[in-house]
Amino acid sequence: MNKLRIIYNGLVVENPTFVLLLGMCPTLGTTGSAMNGMSMGLATMGVLICSNIVISAIKSLVPDKVRIPAFIVVIATFVTLLQMMMQAYLPELNASLGLFIPLIVVNCIVLGRAEAFASRHSVIDSAFDGVGIGLGFTVALTLLGAVREILGTGCVFGAQVYPETYGSLVFVLAPGAFIALGFLVALFNYIRNRS
Repeated sequence: MNKLRIIYNGLVVENPTFVLLLGMCPTLGTTGSAMNGMSMGLATMGVLICSNIVISAIKSLVPDKVRIPAFIVVIATFVTLLQMMMQAYLPELNASLGLFIPLIVVNCIVLGRAEAFASRHSVIDSAFDGVGIGLGFTVALTLLGAVREILGTGCVFGAQVYPETYGSLVFVLAPGAFIALGFLVALFNYIRNRS
C-alpha cells in the first residue's frame, strides 16, 4: 500500500475524532488546554504505533479464539510502559492527564485499528497506519484544546491572545467541549465535502 495514502487516510478520510467520532472520552476530557490535548494525542499515537507493529508481527501466531484478548494484552503492555515513563519523566503531565492514560487500553481507536488494520496488513503498513490515525487524533485533540483554551481563557499554549476577562467560562467547562467539538466536526466535514 502507498504509505502517504495510509497517513492521509488517518488524517482526513478516517479521522478518528472528526469523521468516525471515536475516542470521545479522552477527546472531551483532556482538551481543556491545547497542551493537554496534544499530549494525550501523542501518548495515544505512541501506543497505537507500537501496538500495531507488534500485533501485525504476531498475527499469524495468535489463534482466532483469543485474538481480541491477545490484542488487549499487547496494548495494555504499551500503555503500562507509557504510564511508567510519564510518571518518571513527566510527573506534572501525568497528573494533568490522570486517569485518561490508563484508559488508552480500552480506547476503541487503538483496539479498532488493531482489529481492522494491523491484524490484516504488513508490519510496515501497520506502523504507517498508526502514524496516520495517531496524527489525525493528535491534530484533532490539539485543535479542540486550542479552540477551548482561546475562547475560555484567552490564551493558547501559555501565550495570552487577549485578556482573560473576555473569555467565556463555558468553554473551559464540560459543556464547552461538546459545543466546540460540534462546530469543529461540522467545519471539518464541510471542508472535506467541498474538496
